[in-house]
Amino acid sequence: MIIVAITGMPGSGKSTVAKVIAEKLGYPILVMGDIVREEVIRRGLDLSAENIERIARELRALRGPGAVAELVVEKVKALNIPGIVVDGVRSLDEIRVLSRLGRVYIVAVHSPPNLRFQRMISRGRKGDVGGLEEFRFRDKANLELGIGSVIALADYMIVNNSTLDKLVEEAKRVAGEIRDAVRDYS
Repeated sequence: MIIVAITGMPGSGKSTVAKVIAEKLGYPILVMGDIVREEVIRRGLDLSAENIERIARELRALRGPGAVAELVVEKVKALNIPGIVVDGVRSLDEIRVLSRLGRVYIVAVHSPPNLRFQRMISRGRKGDVGGLEEFRFRDKANLELGIGSVIALADYMIVNNSTLDKLVEEAKRVAGEIRDAVRDYS
């Protein structure tokens, strides 16, 4: 199985990249943050940035540092698919867990903090940041989980500091490179 692990700081453009790559490769997407949000809702909590981070930490404390990836693996094993795009990988422990399924290709998406903050404020997604303090809190939490190490070890890096069209173009290019690498890997 092929696993395309998408990583990047909040608001960097991971979801857009994941959608484009999944479409180009014909793979489904699993969003790690959605798995945590499902747990927050299951517990009857408000979908605040604080609750999402707290529940993610609790899951990791109870089930180990790769806990969210373990939940992804459980979902993927039930499917009969050649590959999957996993949106929102935040640690090397999660990469290790995902690698049990097969070959992992890491795609990192980078955007400057000021652009990421503006995007998060303007998209208004439930559970996103409401201000600069929450934005800094989320960044700090991601860095503490080890997202910097995953970004540093990425097989592909997309810099998202321009237009949506440029981001989509770059994601298509990376999808083509992964498709070629998968052919060579087979």
